[in-house]
Amino acid sequence: MNCTVHHTRLVPEGARLERQVHLRHSWAQNKAACRFHQNRLKTIRQRHPAGVVVQAMSAEIIDGKATAATIRQELKVEVDALREKYGKSPGLAVVLVGERKDSQTYVRNKKKACEEVGIVSYGTDLPETASQEEVLKVVEEYNADPNVHGILVQLPLPDHIDEQVILDAISIEKDVDGFHPLNIGCLAMRGRNPKFVPCTPKGCIELLKRSGVEMAGKKAAVVGRSNIVGMPAALLLQRENATVTIIHSRTPNGAEICSSADIVIAACGKAEMVDGSWIKPGAAVIDVGINAVDDPTAKRGYRLVGDVNFAEASEKASYITPVPGGVGPMTIAMLLRNCVDGAEAAFSKA
Repeated sequence: MNCTVHHTRLVPEGARLERQVHLRHSWAQNKAACRFHQNRLKTIRQRHPAGVVVQAMSAEIIDGKATAATIRQELKVEVDALREKYGKSPGLAVVLVGERKDSQTYVRNKKKACEEVGIVSYGTDLPETASQEEVLKVVEEYNADPNVHGILVQLPLPDHIDEQVILDAISIEKDVDGFHPLNIGCLAMRGRNPKFVPCTPKGCIELLKRSGVEMAGKKAAVVGRSNIVGMPAALLLQRENATVTIIHSRTPNGAEICSSADIVIAACGKAEMVDGSWIKPGAAVIDVGINAVDDPTAKRGYRLVGDVNFAEASEKASYITPVPGGVGPMTIAMLLRNCVDGAEAAFSKA
C-alpha cells in the first residue's frame, strides 16, 4: 500500500498555494515515516478550523532500503554473468575481532547480502585478546588467496590494535572499504581514479543520482569531516562538479553556511543537530547519522534518529533520507558493488 501525505504549513487565509509536493513512500518499508506525517496532519486539522488555506512543503523520501534491494538484484545478474564467463564467483572475506554484538550483527548482514547476490563469503573470527600480529597474519593470508577479491576488517578493533596499521596492510587490489591511502589519494586527485571508493559516501552519491538530483554547479555542504564519510563524501561531490563546503566543529557559522546549500550530507555523529534552520528550501538532504535517543514509549526504551531533525528538515527539503532505512542499507550494497568490481578486474587479468 502506498502512502501519500500532504505535509502542511499554515498560511494566511486566501494566500496562493505556491508549491505542492506529495510525500510518497512504501508503507511496508517506511511505516514510521508514514505514521509521523499522518499524525501531524491530523493534529493540524484538529487545531485549526475548516477553510484555512494550507501550503504543502513535504520532502520526497529517498528510500535507501528499496534502492539497495534494486542494486542487489542488478549485482546478482552481473555475478551470474561473471560465473558463466569465467567459471568463478567473487569472494569477500570479513575479519571480526572480539564479540561486540553490533559488529556481529553487521557481519551477519553482510554475509546474508553476499549470499543473495552470489558472492562467496569467507570469514575469520578472532578473540578480543588477539594480538595485532595475529590480525595482520589473517589479512596477509587473504591478500594471497586468489579466491578472495575483497577484504573487510570489521571496525572498531580492540584498543590494543592499531586500526591504521591493519587497514594499510590490506592489498589495494582488495581494499573494498576504500580506506587505503592510495585509494583516498587517487580520489582526491583530478584525472586519477581510485580502485575503490569508501562505501557509505559512495552510497550517498548513488542515492542522489538515482533520485535525479543534479549536482553539477550546485552548492553542497558536508557536515562532518571524518575519514570514513565526511571527507570522501566532499571529494565525491567535487568530482560531480558541485561547489563543496565542509562544516565541522570549528566552523563558527555552520547553520548559516549550510542554509545556502542545494545539497546537504550530514555526517557529524550528533543526534538531530541539523535542524530546519540549516536547510535551504528545496535542498536535497542525505542523513548519514544513526543515533539512539531515549524514548520511554518505544518498545526498547529508545528510538533511532539521524544527525538531521527529520520533522523540521522534511518541511523544507525537496528530498530527504529517513533514519533508519536511508543510507544504512546502501553501505552494504556499495560494499558488494566494490567486491564485484574487484572480482571482475581480477578475472580479466588472469
